[in-house]
Amino acid sequence: MTYCLWWLIYSNMGKHQYIFLDEEERILLTELIRANETSARVQTRARVLLLSDRSQGQKRTLTQIGDGVICSMTTVRNIKRNYLSGGLEAALYEKPRPGAEPTFTGDIEAQLVMLACSDPPTGHARWSLRLLADRLIELDVVETISHVTVGSLLKKTNCNLGE
Repeated sequence: MTYCLWWLIYSNMGKHQYIFLDEEERILLTELIRANETSARVQTRARVLLLSDRSQGQKRTLTQIGDGVICSMTTVRNIKRNYLSGGLEAALYEKPRPGAEPTFTGDIEAQLVMLACSDPPTGHARWSLRLLADRLIELDVVETISHVTVGSLLKKTNCNLGE
């Protein structure tokens, strides 16, 4: 980190903090915008950083930057804050969000579909959702599953148990 940028981040001179990008960062941001494989969100953040850059002599307000990129002033402020506190990577890419892993993977769904397409157990004309849920538990595919969840998974796969 250059001394000028360090001074801007850690000084308490006022509420205004400006972004001064070096040549490498400007080239990287321009390439990100031109590349087709980057997401629209990353491209928008790159545009905000380029428009916020004061090293080229342009002095744009948050409103002007937001109007140019078609996003809110708060979004521009957050992107600038992320850049000043964590650098280019923090400004362009989000941190992973917390959350539980999906309980039912594609493998479990595939086993459910195979089971639903197989012959029903003896004494039954067809598979019911409760029978499928019980059989998945018997086969140790899952520890617990409700018949409602089985119905939702089958609906997702466009599987029809009716005749």
